[in-house]
Amino acid sequence: MADKPSSGEILGIPYNFERPSLGRLLSSYWQPGKGMLVEKPFGIGYTLNLANWRSWIVLAVAGGLYYQQQQSGGAAPPGGHDEDAADDDDGPVEVIVDDD
Repeated sequence: MADKPSSGEILGIPYNFERPSLGRLLSSYWQPGKGMLVEKPFGIGYTLNLANWRSWIVLAVAGGLYYQQQQSGGAAPPGGHDEDAADDDDGPVEVIVDDD
């Protein structure tokens, strides 16, 4: 059986499953002169290039949204209902259809 390549590209999306070294990890997240997205040091896809100012804006917006979510009491549970609406739905509902 032939050895499978541990890095490459599938449908334009890069992948790399080689064991990363500390130097490669650090250098992949800080690449001056490159765009906002760079290839991940391990895994599939792209990651933020922290040497690009646009990446810091993305991180600030994401952090602000996370902070706002935590201050408002978090997200609604799955299904889109919050706890106040769940209190109203405790009992069965009777539906009467009039066939006049």
